[in-house]
Amino acid sequence: MEYFVYIVKCADKTLYTGITTDVARRIYEHNNLDSGAKYTAARRPVSLLISERFPNRKSAAKREYEIKQMTREEKLQFIAAHIEASRA
Repeated sequence: MEYFVYIVKCADKTLYTGITTDVARRIYEHNNLDSGAKYTAARRPVSLLISERFPNRKSAAKREYEIKQMTREEKLQFIAAHIEASRA
């Protein structure tokens, strides 16, 4: 089963990173349901910035951990580079 690591920007401009098997569903949950993360529930709405695809949960969880270890500035640079690469 495929997994995705995603980064969203919350209404208060903070960033949240998570993993899921369905990005669209997860963004909907973050914005509309109590099953979204507690962190984002108080910071709605959230908007998707980027997502990356992985072949399994283990590799997605590893990437999620790597991203969560980044500083905010490093995350912003990573997001900008990811968006630029997707335009090329």
